[in-house]
Amino acid sequence: MELIRLASFSDGDVGGNPAGVYISDKHPEVAQMQSIAADVGYSETAFAEPMGSKWRVRYFSPESEVPFCGHATIALGAALAMNNGTGVYTLQLNEAEITVEGFMQSGEYSAALQSPPTKSTAADPALVSEALQLFGYTKDDLDDSIPPAFANGGANHLVVGLNSRSALANMQYSLDDGRTFMNNAKLVTVMFVFCESAQLFHTRNAFASGGVLEDPATGAATAAFSGYLRDIQWPHNGTIDIVQGEDMGARSLIRAEIEDQVGSSIRVSGAVRRI
Repeated sequence: MELIRLASFSDGDVGGNPAGVYISDKHPEVAQMQSIAADVGYSETAFAEPMGSKWRVRYFSPESEVPFCGHATIALGAALAMNNGTGVYTLQLNEAEITVEGFMQSGEYSAALQSPPTKSTAADPALVSEALQLFGYTKDDLDDSIPPAFANGGANHLVVGLNSRSALANMQYSLDDGRTFMNNAKLVTVMFVFCESAQLFHTRNAFASGGVLEDPATGAATAAFSGYLRDIQWPHNGTIDIVQGEDMGARSLIRAEIEDQVGSSIRVSGAVRRI
């Protein structure tokens, strides 16, 4: 099958995070998948092959394989709906089994994934200090209501809450230094968050570990962050919305639905447009 290019979590006909989707009867060799992902150049490309009643899925960034990618899963859900009809599809990842549901309404596609289980722990203060220096922040920029944490919803992320929208807009860093930092800390992304209200957040995700300066929409980090909010008993009322990518000129909209059970899967959904 020819590779499909889609943008997940789009805001109508604009924005979203581009992803490649490659569906075939059998996965290419690992080196070939890595080469395809590098040629595509998006932050991730999803590779899917049928496996009985499930789909075996692997994700590659331009530089490495990652265990889970939210926006590429959303793109895959839309692609499966385009080719096989709307419905729920079971995906076997490297380290977890999840589902994605593809929708079509009035000719427009969207998808919703159920993330792997979530977990979070307080971040190491020394590593937080290193991150603040790397990204041009100080402790005065932090939002004390969202303490720095390691969050996981299928992949590891460092979450850092900022106390102003202007601070979020000022995020900058060296890609090479960020790659070293994230690889040493075993992080997929560093997620910076500004809270506009209890259920509306603005975020930016540095993805140097995958060779990408910044993601315009990050479903895996959204799932991890949502689980973290649940862990700290944030008043989410079951749903949060995230606006990401504005500072890149690629406004993206992500919704997360949060059940009460600690550690349970997060439902992450958004619109998908063709590129």
